[in-house]
Amino acid sequence: MNTTQAYQNFQSIFDRIDTRITRWMARYSLDVLRFALGVIFIWFGALKFIPGLSPAEELVRNTIYFVDPDFFIPLLAAWEVVIGVGFLSGFFTTKLQRATILLLFMQMIGAALPLVLLPEVVWTNFPFVLTLEGQYIVKNLVIIGSALVIGATVRGGRVESEPSN
Repeated sequence: MNTTQAYQNFQSIFDRIDTRITRWMARYSLDVLRFALGVIFIWFGALKFIPGLSPAEELVRNTIYFVDPDFFIPLLAAWEVVIGVGFLSGFFTTKLQRATILLLFMQMIGAALPLVLLPEVVWTNFPFVLTLEGQYIVKNLVIIGSALVIGATVRGGRVESEPSN
């Protein structure tokens, strides 16, 4: 076997493996994404039910200073848990997915407020260097992107490993 044939054999094996992996990802990625978002929102929300347990509690208290935090934080906790449950149960109904994504986007607006209302808390060197709190907020861009992908499928769309033209 010469070098060209060995390379072609390797390429053929690689292509078969790559095709299988890509098809697996296309088949299961949305379910994994829904599950991951559900777990994140339930986990972060549940922590807010117990005073002093959530690392975001102080940031929420300082951001939403115009609302009684003893009322607002449990409300936010419930809101986040509902979003999480919506993603986990969204496997069954597209209407639930739509409502869940709407609740998520409304929550994300509030989550971004410290970027404007508390710049000294989220930036050490605007606009390039974020504090840990700032990083906690900016990572929500991934959550927003994930919700957009899920939202793109509520009318029957799907992820395809080899789209037809």
